[in-house]
Amino acid sequence: MSTTQSERLRGLLEPLIAARDLDLEEIEVTPAGKRRVLRIVVDSDEGVQLDECAALSREASQVLDDSDVMGGAPYTLEVTSPGADRPLTELRHYRRAIGRLIKAQLHEGGELVARITAVDDSGLDLEVPGVKGRKPTARRVSFDEIAKARVELEFNRKSDKRDAQHDEKIDENKEEA
Repeated sequence: MSTTQSERLRGLLEPLIAARDLDLEEIEVTPAGKRRVLRIVVDSDEGVQLDECAALSREASQVLDDSDVMGGAPYTLEVTSPGADRPLTELRHYRRAIGRLIKAQLHEGGELVARITAVDDSGLDLEVPGVKGRKPTARRVSFDEIAKARVELEFNRKSDKRDAQHDEKIDENKEEA
């Protein structure tokens, strides 16, 4: 996709996306046979629901049809969220991943798998899991040290005391209501 087309698409679509309190993460146009696929990736602090993607898709389709930004060739529009294992590239991505396990490649070499406990403008506070029964350790990593990072999917996460206490508070609130 040309820079000009990318800029025009971004200028056309960002107001629609911002009006829904979403962040535009990516716009991608790729060939698919005789057609093209226009993929719009959006996200928010609360995540993105399927209904939100569908509504945004309808609005974006209308705006795109009313403009000439995609030209005359046919295309397929996809509006989606970035997915659970998305790369972490922006400060907001790291903030949204607090409490999640990440895998980071470090510039100095090596790999780090740890849980994000806090994020600020300069870096991350992490909890590195203990090995062979040892307790987890705290570690601070600045963003400058990270070459790339992504969320690790956890299928069998063991809940800790904080999770159990949080769940108990939710149950108590439901009973009171």
